[in-house]
Amino acid sequence: MSASEPSEPPESVPARSDAGPAPIRILLADDHALVRRGVRLILDHEPDLRVVAEAGDGAEAVEEVRRREIDLAVLDIAMPRLTGLQATRELLAIRPGLRVLMLTMHDNEQYLFQALKAGACGYVLKSVADRDLITACRAAMRDEPFLYPGAVSALIRHYLDRARQGEDDQLLTPREEEVLKLVAEGHSSKSIADMLFISLKTVHRHRANLLHKLGLHDRLALTRYAIRAGIVEP
Repeated sequence: MSASEPSEPPESVPARSDAGPAPIRILLADDHALVRRGVRLILDHEPDLRVVAEAGDGAEAVEEVRRREIDLAVLDIAMPRLTGLQATRELLAIRPGLRVLMLTMHDNEQYLFQALKAGACGYVLKSVADRDLITACRAAMRDEPFLYPGAVSALIRHYLDRARQGEDDQLLTPREEEVLKLVAEGHSSKSIADMLFISLKTVHRHRANLLHKLGLHDRLALTRYAIRAGIVEP
């Protein structure tokens, strides 16, 4: 080849054009293959979304997340072996940073509340999946919740019903909030005990209660919660 001829790039380094951010890697779990096929068509049509794994039940979904890099799991609620709710709890225990969306035919308040309690960040009805699912996926990856309008109404009704019945929605006691603030500010258990004039054993009990109530596992997670809740400044 003469010096005037352009050289070709090596085969081991393929040329890339207009490389953007990697697409969101999605696991799709539903026990009906036809449903999975239709939902996959909706998702794979978007350049920033890619279904990289499918599962026919909740147990398969758990196995897929164990062996693959998944960013977002889209789960049906009613599945064999493990339901979507059971699978959500297991998936988040395995990979806490995973986002989970429920895709279901059930416009049901009980399922909605159970899904949110299990850790799902969104609840999408199959009947309007072509309208809502793409938006829900992108919202989940921004750490934003997604609920269809009827679900929002259900949450508001639930809150108002509890308020009318005089139920206290405050999750933490004032003392627990004091302990949480001091933990998040970096104080040791002994210094917290001294500042609040309580025993070291009582501080440890409050910390254990905080972790249990908030579903958290360590001091760092408590600090992050306190920042999100506005108890301390970042």
